[in-house]
Amino acid sequence: MLKTLRSALFAVIINLICLSAFARQKEEKVVPFKYGVVDPSQFDLKPSGVDSAASAIAIFDIGKGYFQYTQYKTSYVVERHTRYKIINKQGYDYANLELQMYKGTGGQGTIVSNMEGATYNMENGKIVVSKISKDAKFTEKQDRNYSIRKFALPNIKEGCIVEFKYTIRTDFIFRLMPWNFQRPIPTLYSSYSLAIPKEFNYKVNSKGYENIVSQRQDAIDGTYYRYSAINVPGLRPENFTTTMDEYITRVSFELASVRNDDGSSEDYTSSWPKIVKRLKEDETFGGFINKSSFTKALLQEILKGASDQDSIVTKIFEYVKNNIKWNKEQDLYASVPNPKTILEKKVGNTADINLCLLILLKAAKIEASPILMSTRDNGTHPGFPLITAFNSVIVEAILGDRHLLLDATDKNHCVDMISYNSLNHEGLRIDLPNESSKWISTERKKASSKVYSYMLKLDESNKLTGKLFVTSTAYEALKIRDKYLSATNQAEFLKDYKSDKPGLELKNYEISNLNNPYESLIETMDVEIEDNVEEAGALAYFTPLLYERTKENPFLLEDRKFPVDFAYPVEEIYRVTIELPANYKIEKAPKNEKLILPNQDAVFSFIFSQTDATIGLISKITINKSIFSSEEYFGLKELFKNIVRKQAEQVVIKKL
Repeated sequence: MLKTLRSALFAVIINLICLSAFARQKEEKVVPFKYGVVDPSQFDLKPSGVDSAASAIAIFDIGKGYFQYTQYKTSYVVERHTRYKIINKQGYDYANLELQMYKGTGGQGTIVSNMEGATYNMENGKIVVSKISKDAKFTEKQDRNYSIRKFALPNIKEGCIVEFKYTIRTDFIFRLMPWNFQRPIPTLYSSYSLAIPKEFNYKVNSKGYENIVSQRQDAIDGTYYRYSAINVPGLRPENFTTTMDEYITRVSFELASVRNDDGSSEDYTSSWPKIVKRLKEDETFGGFINKSSFTKALLQEILKGASDQDSIVTKIFEYVKNNIKWNKEQDLYASVPNPKTILEKKVGNTADINLCLLILLKAAKIEASPILMSTRDNGTHPGFPLITAFNSVIVEAILGDRHLLLDATDKNHCVDMISYNSLNHEGLRIDLPNESSKWISTERKKASSKVYSYMLKLDESNKLTGKLFVTSTAYEALKIRDKYLSATNQAEFLKDYKSDKPGLELKNYEISNLNNPYESLIETMDVEIEDNVEEAGALAYFTPLLYERTKENPFLLEDRKFPVDFAYPVEEIYRVTIELPANYKIEKAPKNEKLILPNQDAVFSFIFSQTDATIGLISKITINKSIFSSEEYFGLKELFKNIVRKQAEQVVIKKL
């Protein structure tokens, strides 16, 4: 079964042929780096250009992968050798190495061996070597299966060079260990070479935006790969992304098929139908879904009063989300083979919960399917048959011409709302009976909105008092619900709310529809605002948008290689009404302005109004789509540059 393939000892070849010629990589010409041999010129290396602020430099990172055979098992081995130049104290972490190890119940696992490490300092024109000690190698147990091997190098100083060399051996060969050519710091040279025996056919998945030189050589005994990259810039965090891991330049491998000694082939994931067939046969996916004998009595209880398909879907959804608590684990597969166990335990991972939801919907004659997802923190699926690139599952229910997406992992979800982490634009609908699949859009069509409405009065001491109303919908409301319910109490929530709003005092705070995600979330409060009006003689200056204005442009790069991802369309509206003292008049006011991107993908409007005693302002930012390409980045950057400028404009009033 597919789950077993990815997590258990892989013993697919019964009669192993002696592959001594293949046990290690064929000899090839590579950039020569010998452990312990440090060229003095490496101490002069300094970051430059876009990486001028880097805390360290990866001088090289070299890996060599190959398969090893014993009488009982097949293992994959990677020999790794890496060296860093430490620039400043922020780079000291590169002198510490942590490797996660796994040990299964059947003896299979992942281990590290042959660890060598050293620190090199230039002192009085000579290189001083400080080798890693036995005391600096230790293991930290995480649970019964996982542990962390930690290695700490000595004598770390700014300007030193550190080096590690080690071997990792794993019995899990369904998905080979990926190789990253990129990290937060610049990498001068990285190479990864591996040899795959003729028995195994792997799919290659390359990601990232930096250039990789790849070579492939097919031989009688298998296939040899070599990948290399030079002068790879550091990957810096940017706003509005899924996960930065999404954009790391890397290469990974997933097993597609195995050729047996008799010439037959065992096909695992070479095509979508093959993947769906394996899912259907897996006891924690297809087998789990097919166990529905328990549903009859349960549905009688759940569906009391349900009169149509909408109420049936809602009642089942509400039952599952309120009776099974999410354990914060994401998975495609249920943790146990029987859904009844999950309903009794009342806790489970994403698959436990949403596949239980699917079972109940189907038992109630609702057309429904599982949707395989790669969540935002897992990155975008490459699109071709690759089961290991998925890490979660939601449900689609079809009511006539309406397609509803369901995710019962959060009590603050409602029907047709999936988790923020699942807003990754598309998912793979699985049709188990027909062993087929189809990509579907998971895009939100309606914008999530947040509306701030201030009704204030300015007194002669320049204090603003009045009311604030905040109305939030969909994901903007979900943010507040999750934050409010995770706080110890309301006082803690309000303290956090005020933490970045100097001069704000709140009274009589009320929140409506907190536990009803089907309705807008409404917050009301009395506010007193001081220290937001500046005086200069008879003149007073203030920014009418107060705390909610966009103070900095989130897009600062001159050029961006990857998309801008807002996750969902969003609308932010600020309505401000301020009554002025009777003896004041408006000396200067902002002008109206409207900015529109092509196709109205994003719109900003700023409308100012005034009477003798009152000023009014409506500022509106609308993002009409969730994702913008790198080609659209400059327009978005310019839009937000103008939003920052416009929302910072002040009103000038004069005392008569």
